[in-house]
Amino acid sequence: MKASIGDRLIVEGTYNHEPRRIGVITELRHDDGSPPYVVRWTDSERETLVFPGPDARVVSKQERESSLPPL
Repeated sequence: MKASIGDRLIVEGTYNHEPRRIGVITELRHDDGSPPYVVRWTDSERETLVFPGPDARVVSKQERESSLPPL
């Protein structure tokens, strides 16, 4: 997993009652973009250090922009 500042980290809930969490990567701890990441969660605005597990994925700004419908 590789990321850049501004990418989104999406963590899927592992149980039915857990919601998906979405955060914005605000700081990298390694120059190559590997974890861990400092993430600001959109639901609480808290920042935490995250070591993503298999239920997480990174969505880059380019991926988000390319998935938008044309105007």
